[in-house]
Amino acid sequence: MDVPDQQAETNRCVLIGHMLSQFTGKWTVLVVRVLGRGPRRFNALRRDVGEISQKVLTSTLKDLEESGLVSRTVTPSKPPQVEYALTDLGRDFLVPVRSLAEWVVANAARIEAARALYAGQPTDKD
Repeated sequence: MDVPDQQAETNRCVLIGHMLSQFTGKWTVLVVRVLGRGPRRFNALRRDVGEISQKVLTSTLKDLEESGLVSRTVTPSKPPQVEYALTDLGRDFLVPVRSLAEWVVANAARIEAARALYAGQPTDKD
């Protein structure tokens, strides 16, 4: 058993876990998916994402911008217009996001059937 290899794998798992916790939240995935169709202004993005609060969308966009996945462009006008778009890194991230979304849609019925079956099973307390 090679301990350095185990430590390297542990370090990879820690890194992966940290990054996934940042990038796989419900709203992050939905915002990236919508921006994958093209740049959006804040209210258009909010409408397209669905039932997201202004506060949560603002926070999600700030996190994505900080991580380099989203760019924010302010057009000087009255009032100023702000547009959000995926960066090159964001477009790279869009690939697994789309795959995940397609997998969810393709397997939703199977997942719901499994949940219904599980819900009908007796528990240890029964």
